[in-house]
Amino acid sequence: MLMTKDWLLASWDIGRRFWGAGSADDQPSPIQRGKSKMAFASVPMRSLAAQHRERIAAHLMSLSPEDRYLRFGYPASDGQVRRYVDHIDFDRDEVIGIFNRRLELIAMAHVAYATNDEFRSCAEFGVSVLSKARGRGYGAQLFDRAVMLARSRDVKMMFIHALSENTAMLRIARNAGATVHREGSESEAYLELPPASFDTHMSKIVAVQFGEMDYQFKKQAKQFWDFLGNLQEIRQGVRDGRHQSAE
Repeated sequence: MLMTKDWLLASWDIGRRFWGAGSADDQPSPIQRGKSKMAFASVPMRSLAAQHRERIAAHLMSLSPEDRYLRFGYPASDGQVRRYVDHIDFDRDEVIGIFNRRLELIAMAHVAYATNDEFRSCAEFGVSVLSKARGRGYGAQLFDRAVMLARSRDVKMMFIHALSENTAMLRIARNAGATVHREGSESEAYLELPPASFDTHMSKIVAVQFGEMDYQFKKQAKQFWDFLGNLQEIRQGVRDGRHQSAE
């Protein structure tokens, strides 16, 4: 049984990382860029579910043709992207996203778990980041989160299939310590994962709660500003009506 002291120490360490987290609209400082990997990302991330299919589809369809090619390994059409989104199994897989203050999905990752019992300890990682949100380390942070989630499900091996020209994705894999094999235009990377620790499970709990709290705050803020905007339009309409009646 875990001692109360261990619980408090782990909670304190995770709390320090939690309160040091940044916003999805903030640019990372040079110090943040140079930090070593943490147990969970320095920006809030939210687990996505079936009700987010349309947002996921909108995110992927907003990728440029070149970015779609790098993400899927082929020039995916809108129809192919739509079929991919429709077939995501949210009960089995993990899908995580980063939202900006306008609740736009600017980065997302899909951790697909094997359905065959023979490969139940394996998972595959895929990621996409909108062009306007690049240079902030979101891809690497999503990979860190994916590794944490995979470890909590006893996954021993994380695989990444990418085109050899997808240097950003392969850099993330190599920086994480993955072994990369290149065969012509395609590359395969795999990373052996250590068993989950108590800190891994605690980090997952706090990270999920943090991501949900951040999303709800942004949602409430957006609704409030939309309300004020509509109120201003109504007020302006009333003023205009008074002016017209006075003429």
